[in-house]
Amino acid sequence: MALQELNRATTTDFTNQVPDWIVTSQALDVASPNQDETYVYFDKATENFGYYFNHPQVSSQINSLATWSMGRGYTTEDMTMKAQLDHITGDGKDTFEQLMWNHEVMKLAVGDAFCEVKRGKSGVIVNMIPISPERIRIVYGKPSGLIKRYDTWNGGKWTAIKKENMLHSRNKRIGDQNHGTSIIQSNKNVNDAMIEAFEDERTIKHRDKALGIVYYKTSNAGKIAYANTQIEKAVKNGEMLGLPEDTAKIEPYPSRSSEDRQNWLTYVETLGYQTGGVPRSIVTSDGTSEVGGKMGHVIFEPIYAKEQMDLEGDLRLQHSILITFNRPPSLGGLQQKTEAKNTGQTSIQPNDVEASMTRE
Repeated sequence: MALQELNRATTTDFTNQVPDWIVTSQALDVASPNQDETYVYFDKATENFGYYFNHPQVSSQINSLATWSMGRGYTTEDMTMKAQLDHITGDGKDTFEQLMWNHEVMKLAVGDAFCEVKRGKSGVIVNMIPISPERIRIVYGKPSGLIKRYDTWNGGKWTAIKKENMLHSRNKRIGDQNHGTSIIQSNKNVNDAMIEAFEDERTIKHRDKALGIVYYKTSNAGKIAYANTQIEKAVKNGEMLGLPEDTAKIEPYPSRSSEDRQNWLTYVETLGYQTGGVPRSIVTSDGTSEVGGKMGHVIFEPIYAKEQMDLEGDLRLQHSILITFNRPPSLGGLQQKTEAKNTGQTSIQPNDVEASMTRE
């Protein structure tokens, strides 16, 4: 018989056995003061491309931000400069607007974007050629710690490009780090959860008609293996399954409801847009109220406006290209300013907002 003595009660030791969450420390990458040249490589570029090309949940955020920032063209008062930009063809089929969209996407996805600027003998811009970051290294010099040049890899050797001939944009560079911040890498934990949730749900849906438990009236391994093979074949081909009566019983596989999984999938997808800096309503109106959609647009305005201003600054400071990217229509003036205009506002009585000692 078990002893029922209260003085024998014990407690768990979660304090020591379950550690508190600790944020991983990370130092900034900076130019080394002990080397004549410091090289910055983009070894995560191919991984970022894997996320971008294989998972539309990730690329949709980046494409939307680039489209809102660069998708409405540009204006300039310098007609000579406009004539130069209008003649840019990239690899022969690009326009200047397409190159800038490409440049913005690369900056967001990898953290840094590069575009070689080709000039004629008179200094006139004749073309701009985008270069993928995995084929570039930034060279910092000593003792200034400033960018010295860029090297490009052609598969056999590094070839130098003067910094004056490169358009280089960095995403959210902080401190004295020597490169930008990839939105894919900084959002990697959420991206992985979002992709994982989608793949799990896809697998379950695909196997939904097969997921179950079979209770056999025999323990013969050979017979069970044969019956399993027949079940697999029937499910795969969508055929009827015939088993002798009272030899096996198939019951549904015990699992959580699909609603739980769908709620988690929706949550991490929405979180992915939020942490990626793009309200979900910018991409789709599905599940978004009219008010929520309008406020999403208003909140999004300073985000894409900063991207426009950053690239305008890079073009101006690095290559004296003075342009302004056109802003999308603003919804900032649509908010209600009075109770009379706000049809969803419950009527407010004067004595509800006045300080008074009079009892009602």
